[in-house]
Amino acid sequence: MDDAALIETLLTASTADLMAMARRSRDAGHGHQVSYSRKVFIPLTRLCRDLCGYCTFSRGEARGRPAYLTPDEVLEIARAGRDAGCHEALFTLGDRPEDRHRAAREGLAALGHATTVDYLEAMCRLVIAETGLLPHVNAGVLTADEMARLRKVSISQGIMLESISPRLCEPGGAHHGSPDKVPAVRMAMMHEAGRQAIPFTSGILIGIGETRRERLETLIALRDLHAEHGHLQEVIIQNFRAKAGTPMARAPEPDLDDLLWTIACARVVLGPAMNIQAPPNLSGDDFGNLLDAGINDWGGISPVTPDHVNPHEPWPAIARLARVSAAQGKTLAPRFATYPALLADMGRWIDPSLHAPLLHAMDASGRPREDGWRTGQVQPPPRIVPGSEPVDPAVAAVIARVRDGEAPDEDGVTALLDARGATMAMVLEAADALRAETAGDVVRYVVNRNINYTNVCNQGCGFCAFSKGRRSAQLRGPAYNLDLGEVSRRAAEAWDRGATEVCMQGGIHPAYTGQTYLDLLAAAKARAPGIHVHAFSPLEVRHGAQTLGLTVPQYLARLKEAGLGSLPGTAAEILDDAVRSRLCADKLGTDEWVGVIEAAHSAGLATTATIMFGHIETTRQQARHLLRVRALQARTGGITEFVPLPFIAAEAPIFLRGMARPGPTWREAVLMHAVARIALHPLIPNIQVSWTKLGEAGVLAALAAGANDLGGTLMNESISRAAGSEHGQEWTPATMERVIRAAGRVPRQRSTLYRDPPAGQVEQSHMAADLLPLSIGASQ
Repeated sequence: MDDAALIETLLTASTADLMAMARRSRDAGHGHQVSYSRKVFIPLTRLCRDLCGYCTFSRGEARGRPAYLTPDEVLEIARAGRDAGCHEALFTLGDRPEDRHRAAREGLAALGHATTVDYLEAMCRLVIAETGLLPHVNAGVLTADEMARLRKVSISQGIMLESISPRLCEPGGAHHGSPDKVPAVRMAMMHEAGRQAIPFTSGILIGIGETRRERLETLIALRDLHAEHGHLQEVIIQNFRAKAGTPMARAPEPDLDDLLWTIACARVVLGPAMNIQAPPNLSGDDFGNLLDAGINDWGGISPVTPDHVNPHEPWPAIARLARVSAAQGKTLAPRFATYPALLADMGRWIDPSLHAPLLHAMDASGRPREDGWRTGQVQPPPRIVPGSEPVDPAVAAVIARVRDGEAPDEDGVTALLDARGATMAMVLEAADALRAETAGDVVRYVVNRNINYTNVCNQGCGFCAFSKGRRSAQLRGPAYNLDLGEVSRRAAEAWDRGATEVCMQGGIHPAYTGQTYLDLLAAAKARAPGIHVHAFSPLEVRHGAQTLGLTVPQYLARLKEAGLGSLPGTAAEILDDAVRSRLCADKLGTDEWVGVIEAAHSAGLATTATIMFGHIETTRQQARHLLRVRALQARTGGITEFVPLPFIAAEAPIFLRGMARPGPTWREAVLMHAVARIALHPLIPNIQVSWTKLGEAGVLAALAAGANDLGGTLMNESISRAAGSEHGQEWTPATMERVIRAAGRVPRQRSTLYRDPPAGQVEQSHMAADLLPLSIGASQ
């Protein structure tokens, strides 16, 4: 349908029909969630050179009234917002007041700035540095240079188009006497914003003298603008409210039906993916009806500051917003001033100087972190509130299909990982039910010892605080390389303490060859011939094969013949090459990792599989990882357990450089175990929780969310501790069993391959002597 036909169709359609069409479109693009931005409103100046007929934000000069907020006043507002949990600092101001008002020119001079934009840039920078709030700026019509400067200190910008009709600029029109409201001027600025890849907000203002046809023409202009640049992240449909003291004080306001018709038309014109919002404070107690018309966003809501543009219309409390959303079947989800879809491609849309504060504040879905929990730290976990809204039917359908034996797809697993509120509670319950059916109430663990024979590594992975090399000399602990005698001693001591396994991994030492790994294997077996050696990451296997001129299958055969029992499926991180190129560029690619694991299974060597999450990846990339592991298991059946490993950021180089998130949130950490159970069902029966990462509270939460295995007692955990974990080096069998019983489950020791261990080893493990002091041998 061409635009002329579309306009005629919309003009003649009933509001009810349009709303039904808009809801279907909105739900196809945004599903179960409706978003909002928790913000503070900073009216930097209320002077303006324009004379819009409806505006009370702009006001004239007055003796003794400062033209601008001072830096201290700006910071006072921003700090109040930070303390109230806000993430956005909305800077709103009049257009170039210094061109019209002497008070503005004098005020700027007193502040040490030549223009309003100069001062705005400085205040944005100050707010970021002092509070961590991330600015969105509505600064009126700007030049290309001004937009570029503000792009470095804000994560989004905006200007309301209001109407494409030039009639409104004629005498008697709402925009007469307002040079910055000329539609062509505004459109030119928005095109420039697109060329600069600036996340942008625009919208229309209805009821200011335009016709319905002109509204539709304005929406089509915005649609075409976005089609050209992809930068229009949201469109606001705002209804005019008459205000005393303005030329339009007696002008009629659009009624609710007119607003709903316009919102529905906006959804039809702009499509499923566009974020469409309408201010809830401008619709009275009926604001829940806005959802029926197809919005998916409530806009910026402040728990601290009023709406200075509509000061007599207070924002609803966020708790009320959540209740109204729930009554309409939606889950309220926070967002930044920039939407998640654009933050998923941060390198394109956000200036590099703002990546660090954004990453520090966001989760894997591109939304604000809702807790201060950190992986590896001893701290009480935050409470997860289930929510009262109906569950997301799309997520429920994913779970139902899995229970019916279907493999989930990428969209489905991503939806599971994005679950919040009541839907998240349903995911956790479903995972626990699958666990009960698959693994029963028994929770297993293995008595084992970690032997990390060297921390010298030539890989330089951004997440690793364990390895030592030229780029990591400042990180905790000296470089070391165990001699074979110490490896033998540790294996023998582990056996004497009741262990059935040694888990051996290390850095990629530049002097190591494939023979080194064979020698390490022999050393472990020399004094503990009955111990199972679970050793060598896929990266080490490839390294060993290459140094001996062997193929990976040939080298795996040599390792198996020498006594290797199984492989840890580590070095997986995220099985998505876009992530790996930034996180661990020197490591195996996705297909190489899968190839080594598949070759191990073909050689009769079982493996685990892992995911390290909470750093730079998105939930969609997490979903791809889970589905690649599932597909691998469907081909080979060689994976014994799946192990989610939450990223510990404290000492990680990539985090210290401001290039990664600070690990998953508590919600994400618990949810990953549940989603792994569902996404991998029924192919991988064992989901393991890492006590070194999550501690006792995390173990209990994961056991209630699909996990059925606690991994190993470890004896000498060092990798997580090097990254900053505070959860210790060893959980003895007594600790394991106490925690398992606290979860209402039945503890049982296992071997590496999930068989019953020798009775003598079990008995020995419960009366083990203290470990002897470690020798780390020679340095590099």
